[in-house]
Amino acid sequence: MSPDAVKKLLEDVQAGTVGIAAALEALRGLPFVELGHSTVDTHRALRQGFPEVIFGLGKTVAQIVEVARALGPEANVLVTRVRPEAAAELTAALGGVHDEASRTLRLVRRPIVPRGRGPVAVVSAGTSDQPVAEEAAVTAEMLGNEVDRIYDVGVAGIHRVLHKTERLRRATVLVVVAGMEGALPSVVGGLVGKPVIAVPTSIGYGASFGGIAALLGMLNSCASGVTVVNIDNGFGAGYAAALINRREEVA
Repeated sequence: MSPDAVKKLLEDVQAGTVGIAAALEALRGLPFVELGHSTVDTHRALRQGFPEVIFGLGKTVAQIVEVARALGPEANVLVTRVRPEAAAELTAALGGVHDEASRTLRLVRRPIVPRGRGPVAVVSAGTSDQPVAEEAAVTAEMLGNEVDRIYDVGVAGIHRVLHKTERLRRATVLVVVAGMEGALPSVVGGLVGKPVIAVPTSIGYGASFGGIAALLGMLNSCASGVTVVNIDNGFGAGYAAALINRREEVA
């Protein structure tokens, strides 16, 4: 249940068009619904402004469908880490749009309200980092942000990112995604005076240790204003960027 829905319900009770019993029935699903395999947090949109996001990896198609339906018929739903083999079955059951690049399924049931103070830049070092970058970008968009995608500008060709300096500086928050040695967030952090959320990816050769080398490099960044999320956590970075970017007047 969204803040707008609760506000409308209370206004209807005040106006006398909805009775107390009907209002109690409408609120009965708060704050959670137990499905046996999952306990769905139906109160999250009221607390945080967006419903619970479904992590698809490890869940069956039936479980994802049940959770999505439990979030309510009017909720915008985001499912992350959708397995390719499950995508067709999910879209047949729920509708929505499956995006192969970001491995997400989006159900936009009501208009997405613009919430950002300015654009969120999502920057990727290499083409191989783009699935994680796209997960961040789609997440930020679902939360009402304009996203500027700046891809394949890694430090192996430093002129590529320097060429994008004007666009980088226009952003209010930046998500910078990189594997290998993870140097790009430090470079971007030295070019802008805005928050930089660094995302290490598991892309790289043997000594990258599945993203640990990039993670440690980002944690040791000498650029001020760089903070770091977990390896391959594009969703977490996109969500954090949306919270940082959110206008104060938007609940």
